[in-house]
Amino acid sequence: MTAVLQTTPALEPVPGYRLSLRRFARNRLALAGLVAVVLFLLFCFVGPLIYSTDQTHTDLTQVNLAPSGAHLLGTDAVGHDELGRLMYGGKISLLVGLAAGVLATVIGTLWGAVAGYAGGWLDAVMMRIVDAGIAIPALFILLVVSAITTPDTLGLIVILGLVSWLVPSRLVRAETLTLKSRDYVLTLRAIGGSHGRAIGRHILPNSVSTIVVAGEPPSTA
Repeated sequence: MTAVLQTTPALEPVPGYRLSLRRFARNRLALAGLVAVVLFLLFCFVGPLIYSTDQTHTDLTQVNLAPSGAHLLGTDAVGHDELGRLMYGGKISLLVGLAAGVLATVIGTLWGAVAGYAGGWLDAVMMRIVDAGIAIPALFILLVVSAITTPDTLGLIVILGLVSWLVPSRLVRAETLTLKSRDYVLTLRAIGGSHGRAIGRHILPNSVSTIVVAGEPPSTA
């Protein structure tokens, strides 16, 4: 008799992003939060395309109207549609907050990673700059800038981003100080890997959790 060997197929490894998606899908609170964020984005960015209103010109004949078919939430003291006002204000707030948060996170992440990885005098100089910036209240800087000029949306994003990267840089630096002494980073350096590769391939990917926590919308408080 001829023995027939039966082999079981090898299990293919599941990519990390699929595991993350599965864990996310099992978290009901996370799904509820995602749905809420998507609804806010649709309301603020898609809503004005469907419910078009004039938020530039005043109409004193439409002042303080009660909710109706023409104005679902009524009008304000200068005749602007209240629902359209909410959409327009939410759009600007989300745009400025998210864009400024991304800008601050990118600057703070790069600054903190370089400072923590380099160490020595470069780290000392870079972090003294951060300490000096943190010592100046962000609200004071914004008041000075607003007194000098009236920034548009892009200018406001840049200003908020430039005054909000300090705290993320400290968090990323602290994480980098622990990661740069790990075996995989030391091995990369031993085989001749560059500093940029160590930061880009190992330090930053393993600091994602810290970067996500640091990447909150800027605050002037």
